[in-house]
Amino acid sequence: MTSRERATTVGRPRRILLGALAVIVVWLAIGAVGGPATGKLSEVQKNDNASFLPADAESTAVLRAVSRFSDEEEIPLIVVAERRDGAELGERDGFALLQLVRELPGIPLPGSDRTLADYLGEGSQIVPVPAQDRRAALVIIPLKESAASDVIDGETPIVAAAEEVRVKARVMLGAAGMTTHVGGPGGLIADFSAAFAGIDGVLLLVALCVVLVILLVVYRSPILPIAVLLSAVFGLSLAVLVIRPLAENGTIELSGQSQGIMFILVVGGATDYALLLVSRFREELHEHESTWVALRRAWRGSVEPIAASAATVILGLLCLMLASLQNTAGLGPVGAFGIAGALLASLTFLPAVLLLFGRKAFWPFAPRVDHAHAEDVVGTRSLWGRVSGLVGRHPRRTWVITLVALIAAAAFAPSFKADGVTIKDTFLVATDSVDAQGAIERHFAAGSGSPVQVVVPADRAEAVRSAMDDDPGIESAYVGLAPPVPGQPAPEATPVDGLQLVQGTATGAADSTGAEETVRRLRASLDDVSPDALVGGQAAINLDVLEASGRDLRVIVPAILLVIFLVLCLLLRSLVAPLLLVTANVISFAATIGVSALVFDHVLGFGGSDPAIPLYGFVFLVALGIDYSIFLMTRVREESAHRGTRPGILVGLAVTGGVITSAGIVLAATFSSLTVLPLVFLVQVAFIVAFGVILDTFVVRSLLVPALAHDLGPRVWWPARLPGDRATEAEMLARSDGPSH
Repeated sequence: MTSRERATTVGRPRRILLGALAVIVVWLAIGAVGGPATGKLSEVQKNDNASFLPADAESTAVLRAVSRFSDEEEIPLIVVAERRDGAELGERDGFALLQLVRELPGIPLPGSDRTLADYLGEGSQIVPVPAQDRRAALVIIPLKESAASDVIDGETPIVAAAEEVRVKARVMLGAAGMTTHVGGPGGLIADFSAAFAGIDGVLLLVALCVVLVILLVVYRSPILPIAVLLSAVFGLSLAVLVIRPLAENGTIELSGQSQGIMFILVVGGATDYALLLVSRFREELHEHESTWVALRRAWRGSVEPIAASAATVILGLLCLMLASLQNTAGLGPVGAFGIAGALLASLTFLPAVLLLFGRKAFWPFAPRVDHAHAEDVVGTRSLWGRVSGLVGRHPRRTWVITLVALIAAAAFAPSFKADGVTIKDTFLVATDSVDAQGAIERHFAAGSGSPVQVVVPADRAEAVRSAMDDDPGIESAYVGLAPPVPGQPAPEATPVDGLQLVQGTATGAADSTGAEETVRRLRASLDDVSPDALVGGQAAINLDVLEASGRDLRVIVPAILLVIFLVLCLLLRSLVAPLLLVTANVISFAATIGVSALVFDHVLGFGGSDPAIPLYGFVFLVALGIDYSIFLMTRVREESAHRGTRPGILVGLAVTGGVITSAGIVLAATFSSLTVLPLVFLVQVAFIVAFGVILDTFVVRSLLVPALAHDLGPRVWWPARLPGDRATEAEMLARSDGPSH
């Protein structure tokens, strides 16, 4: 070797080391900027149903029309007061209520020089409304819509107002012997905000701690887990730097749910990609003395399955943009940016760290150059050696038994209830808004504070009011913005642009099936009174969300399946293998939903599920679950190219068994972290994804897919043929022709 060649050989790694340092510095800068922004991401959330509605929903049209009757849409915050002893309210109680009403506008909002009066609807009045049984009273505080979107001292005014009103009411009315609760739409928004309060810190911290513990067990090294977690944190920081300005200017919708799920996706995705890369790097270190050569080969061998895995998840999430519900559509780009950040960090920051540390990254169990091959476990007494041996000896028996078990579990899927949940079934902990709704239902029409709203031509307003009064689901109807107060003249109702607003207090709570049935009846019956009548309000919003969720499921599921199938066709250069993988994952999803139905109904006792749950579960299980099949089948194809398909399947299964199982456990554990937030929706998503990933990892990817592929043999790559299969066929042909020569 000449001196010039030696200089090139030495200089190239030095330049690469400098490049690795530069990559690390860039990611440190991204983390320094994006880290603080992550802690403030909740400031740009929207968590109310109205902001998620489809643009063409009837209730959306009503919201737009109602806003024309006042300068701004109002969000009622309702104080419910009842005597502790259950007696009727007396003169002293009435005086205390009037005192509260007088002092409410002057309540200061912490962290600002503003008071509650700054967020009261223009021209609105706060008056106590006694119940007919005189055992309770309502105080309805009409807040401007901006109270739910402005930010004061890190929180929205509606949250601060709910807390300050709650304290004021308990002090003033409690002294008179009354129990108070703060609820209504405003109180519910405040309780949702409180439930998501830990999303920026607690959720992420719990997820990272869970992953750290698992990685310490998997790697038995203190260095690698830290490097992997840093890649997840930096990937998240990059995603947040993109997501925050888009959410701030309204380009995408960010909710507490999508933010929490995005955090989990980034941590789980980055960890999965790291496990595959590090596993391949360890393999190569057994073969090569040079860390650079080992890393280069590991990166080249793992970049295709990692990129394909990320692509399926990103494209699957982007299919959510086809949703009519804005929170579902918003999760698409939010999750996609998160996975893209995880991918970039895993393929750049993590390799740079591995290059700098080399074998020391695995300390104290650094791999040596001993030419020990990962495929040597095939046929041994190790766990994955035994599994691959079982699949190789009894492929048909294995996949038939596995398939029958999955179909048996899937038989319970139709019993999964996803027709919505009531307020009391939304939270896992006691909340004031739920208690307030219970008190309202005891003493008032359950729909008080959340009226059914109808916008009609002004000349048909009285006819519509009369028709609403005749409906069994309406307690009373009135024309205009404000209901009449007993003992006071009815407020004047002024038409706007030839339209009038008619409102009705429903006998059922806005989140009840009874209120939704009332909306359906009114939408049908009012057409005879006025074809231009539009029915809205909170119950109508809930109904439109339910119907939009069904539509989204029917549209998005086929789109995701098609996208994933096409990606797999390009990756595996086959039609049969992608069809097998997609079908297996759909069966796995159905089995997961069946088991979830049993657990939610008979073990956890949930009252139902959000209509979006099946769609969310499908996206995460199919788009994420296909990852493990990708990791398996890309390695199987690599091995089959020179061994033949059936031996390649057994080697691929044995080699990837440990790393894919570890990845599945990590992803299941990270999604389980969602249970730290006290919301039934997130607990159900956590269970469905965690159980589904474990089922997919230990059953579908370990038994069903390899056994089916082994049974099919070389046909699994149709229409392609691999060199290994051609060589095997040629060898068999030579052996059969041998004796005749």
